[in-house]
Amino acid sequence: MHPRNKHLSGYDFPLLLTYVPELEKHLITKENGESTLNFADKTAVLLLNKALLFAFYDIKFWDLPEQFLCPPVPGRADYIHALADLLASDNGGEIPTGKSIHCLDIGTGANLIYPILGRALYKWRFVGSDINEIAVKIAQNISQANRLDIKIKHQKQDNAIFSSIIGKSDYFDITMCNPPFHASEKEAQQGTQRKWKNLGIDKSEGKNTLNFGGHAPELWCEGGELGFVKNMICESANFKEQVGWFTCLISKKDNIPLLTKALKQQKVANFKTVKMVQGNKQSRFLAWRY
Repeated sequence: MHPRNKHLSGYDFPLLLTYVPELEKHLITKENGESTLNFADKTAVLLLNKALLFAFYDIKFWDLPEQFLCPPVPGRADYIHALADLLASDNGGEIPTGKSIHCLDIGTGANLIYPILGRALYKWRFVGSDINEIAVKIAQNISQANRLDIKIKHQKQDNAIFSSIIGKSDYFDITMCNPPFHASEKEAQQGTQRKWKNLGIDKSEGKNTLNFGGHAPELWCEGGELGFVKNMICESANFKEQVGWFTCLISKKDNIPLLTKALKQQKVANFKTVKMVQGNKQSRFLAWRY
């Protein structure tokens, strides 16, 4: 994980249970006597991440309907820390903090996770957008209940990303996005099976259960990740004067060469791929500017 990640040392379950006591019944004991979580259980994953937000990020209320994506907080925090490093590279190595830094989270989801983390860690100001009207309402409730002053906008255009979200007078230091990675529900289910296998969990039954939840358009869209990010790159040119850095998580490393080609065709001034490592998992995000 990133060296500034609060969760480098793993989960302090005794601490987390003081915030969310019902998490205890989802703990299991490993052979060495240590406690861990049944990560194949959606309810357990939701309670764990709720406890992390309560214990470390000054959140008092956070809950999600079953169908919405439950984000793993430690990995999401890594993206925020890496964005802070990217901004620092333009600021003499010093991370800019406070409300003067404006961020846009594309596809913020019902969970509102990136604005919550970015606000708690660096005091940045956030706008979140989402195409799902129900997700927007849930995110607004979370923001209001915690007095976060995060603005959430409903993206009413099916194929638009920045249009109707970035206003004529808006400027964002950075935009971020955790895009739908898959091209279909079947692909998403296969991805979940790989998660279970990596966790050493036998899930021969209940194969249609996603342990982190989620549904379209959170997990899949026409064209998958590659199509989505290509559209984002193309549309970003219309807002090149209003954004410092555009960024987007990339799940599939094989997409990087194709997206790099798209960026070159778009004649961006600069682009880079930033790698992030969480345990045995390596992720990355693409960053570009004009």
